[in-house]
Amino acid sequence: MIKAVVFDLDNTLVDFMAMKRQAIGAAINAMIDSGLKLTREEIQQRIDTIYQERGMEFQNVFDQLLYDEFRKVDYKILSAGVIAYRQAREAALTPYPHVYTTLMQLLKMGLKLGVVSDAPAKEAWLRLTYLNLHHIFDHIVTFEDTGKRKPDPAPFERILGLLQVPAHEALMIGDWAERDMVGAAQVGMKTVFARYGDTFGTVETNADYEVNDIAELLEIVKKHNQ
Repeated sequence: MIKAVVFDLDNTLVDFMAMKRQAIGAAINAMIDSGLKLTREEIQQRIDTIYQERGMEFQNVFDQLLYDEFRKVDYKILSAGVIAYRQAREAALTPYPHVYTTLMQLLKMGLKLGVVSDAPAKEAWLRLTYLNLHHIFDHIVTFEDTGKRKPDPAPFERILGLLQVPAHEALMIGDWAERDMVGAAQVGMKTVFARYGDTFGTVETNADYEVNDIAELLEIVKKHNQ
């Protein structure tokens, strides 16, 4: 019996990497137009390096880029980059196909819904709210809630406790096998690999199920709840 479905956020509900690429591309163009004397390739390479060192959720990437280049922040260039990034991000921040309809069907089936994300709480909530998904989920667990990142069992145990569902009655769907699938499986949850969101070219997922469309979750739940 499945009583709850827990979702990863980025690259499971929303195409985070596509949004990030579009937003950064727009910011690069805007900063060049505002006087940054570097090529697009040079700027992209330096941004990639900063993200590799500080993480993809690092909020001051353009400040760091400009400081590394000039030993100060040129606010004309910075503001152009930040505004272009935000505008492009909002335009590109859309859910994967069938996310809304799948979530609505799961609710109609009486399931509890949760999110476990390694994203900072503010950023996770902003993305969910912008997508108008924040009212749908019963509970959301972010990095700040446990101080641990997947595949550590703490985030998974926390969401199960909040949903008041035993692990064997919950599904976890995510795009990162080494974090989402491993972490969920070690606490006893059933696992679903979001093949449609895979950015690593994952071959072996060790998941109980793999889906190419989030809507396939419905049949998996029905199979267990017959």
